[in-house]
Amino acid sequence: MRKQYFAIAVSAAFALTLTACSGDGGSDEAKAPSTTSVSHIHGVGIDPADDRLYVATHEGIFTPDKDGKPQRVGESRDDYMGFTIAEARTFLASGHPAADGEGPGNKGLIESTDAGKTWKTKSLSGEVDFHALDYVDGTIYGYDSTNGKVRVSKDGVEWQDRATLPALDIAVNPDDPQMLLATTEAGVAKSTDGGKTFADGAEPALFFVSWGPRGAAYGLDGSGALYRSTDSGSTWKKTGAVPGGQPQALTAVDADRILAATQDGVYESKDGGKTFDQRLDIASEGGH
Repeated sequence: MRKQYFAIAVSAAFALTLTACSGDGGSDEAKAPSTTSVSHIHGVGIDPADDRLYVATHEGIFTPDKDGKPQRVGESRDDYMGFTIAEARTFLASGHPAADGEGPGNKGLIESTDAGKTWKTKSLSGEVDFHALDYVDGTIYGYDSTNGKVRVSKDGVEWQDRATLPALDIAVNPDDPQMLLATTEAGVAKSTDGGKTFADGAEPALFFVSWGPRGAAYGLDGSGALYRSTDSGSTWKKTGAVPGGQPQALTAVDADRILAATQDGVYESKDGGKTFDQRLDIASEGGH
């Protein structure tokens, strides 16, 4: 029953993700006039330049104000899907234009070099919607949800196609970039050849996965339970639970520092997931 439950939960997550990100030019929430409307979080990260939290959502990029409420970065209200902070003030993302925005439905890979204030197209505009992005040792790893495949690039312009598989998220080992994890309906699938091939998925069935340094991989299941693996994803141990309902994003900043987004905001743990503090509060903003 447990395996069947997780398979159904992950299947539902696939359906919800594809419905919410259909590339039709943006979601209904993007039409809302409020400058602080946040309905769904797709990515979280810490800029090493100033240790500031940035959050990629359906309605743009946000950072917490002094009260922990969402403050818009720049003017864009686009729907940011895959998101990662590559280097200081350098962000990579994908997604769709806002409902009243211009351009193709899929943004391909876009880049900001001013901490999310402005963006430019790097490649694959109109062709690809990356639902997951990772950056390790100067290489970009993306999960192309449009075509269901892992893609890799050194410069963000020319891409190599790797494995094709149905996944929600991918993560790259920062200590060994040949090793990737992918969350699938069957569980966590592992690659040891840079994403060219993946073994069959194995439990636990996780929605999101992120790999910190020194062998610490973290995953979130559909209930918000947090898991940790110290053996490259072969075995997982439950370490705690993230508050706030269904998870929406996960980033391991380092071996013990974790960011997790749920229905009412972004939470941070500095002790490997034993305890969490809220960093961004969106519960009062509505739109869920």
